[in-house]
Amino acid sequence: QVQLVESGGGLVQAGGSLRLSCAASGRTFSSYRMGWFRRPPGKEREFVAGISRSGSRTYYSDSVKGRFTISSDNAKNTVYLQMNSLNPEDTAVYYCAADPRGGSLLDEYDYWGQGTQVTVSS
Repeated sequence: QVQLVESGGGLVQAGGSLRLSCAASGRTFSSYRMGWFRRPPGKEREFVAGISRSGSRTYYSDSVKGRFTISSDNAKNTVYLQMNSLNPEDTAVYYCAADPRGGSLLDEYDYWGQGTQVTVSS
């Protein structure tokens, strides 16, 4: 079991930046692949970014590639999502997810945080 708590969401103007954090507790953090997903208003939850257990491999959806950066600090049991050049289409509830299988698909993750709202104004 692992518990995930996201933080760092908020309201930002277009072109601005935010950094989301996801603190994990429970079983060994380094056993899990981590991912960030988001659910825009009225849409399905979608993959944003993922990171391997060691943190050496990262991958992104096309919509955020080059603007968002996922990273992890295993000593702090925390994964981050640095979001730059935000635009209104990035408005969503952002979720952190963990699983030993984790990839880019929702059903590859068994553990989820409660989500944090990100709103980008134009």
